[in-house]
Amino acid sequence: MSISKVYDAVLEFDDELVVESVEEEISKGTNISSILNDGLISAMDEVGRLFSEGEFFVPEMLMAAHSMKAGLDVLKPHMSADDNASKGTVVIGSVKGDMHDIGKNLVAMMMEGAGFKVIDIGIDADTDTFLNAAKEHGADVVCMSALLTTTMPAMSEVINKIKEDNLGYKTMVGGAPVTQKFADQIGASGYSEDAAEAVELARKLVK
Repeated sequence: MSISKVYDAVLEFDDELVVESVEEEISKGTNISSILNDGLISAMDEVGRLFSEGEFFVPEMLMAAHSMKAGLDVLKPHMSADDNASKGTVVIGSVKGDMHDIGKNLVAMMMEGAGFKVIDIGIDADTDTFLNAAKEHGADVVCMSALLTTTMPAMSEVINKIKEDNLGYKTMVGGAPVTQKFADQIGASGYSEDAAEAVELARKLVK
């Protein structure tokens, strides 16, 4: 199947070839959702698998995600409402006081690659910023990242506010100092150790 060219180009981190292959499929009249799902999304699933098995590392994930995004940008104008029906909406940001964004950016790109609509609110985001974005975009999941132990309590504040106001958003936490134990303590819906795991967790939470 020629869509394998799109798939392979993502795994080769070749932005130009991804764009060229996606354009070629569009001009041939290939089903748009097939290019999206069988080409781009399945390639990112494979990237996640390779990362989990220790064959890919963060730089490879970033390069693959960048290539996938190049293909997605070509595809977007051709996508119908059905193709655009995302797997769910995710609001993601680094919590108040945290200026680190590499991990967050990687998770955001992997989520987008898996078909989620991603609203990235950036770094140093306080509780109101998370919740306003979640309300505005009808979020399914609120994802919080922290790289400093000193900013971890901000995660708890966001989760407490969601529970107090009965907002019903699922919550995910991650970052170097964050653990499953901490996630359980603050009542998060889930914790992921890396970007590939975050995608799998989001899929489970949005079901």
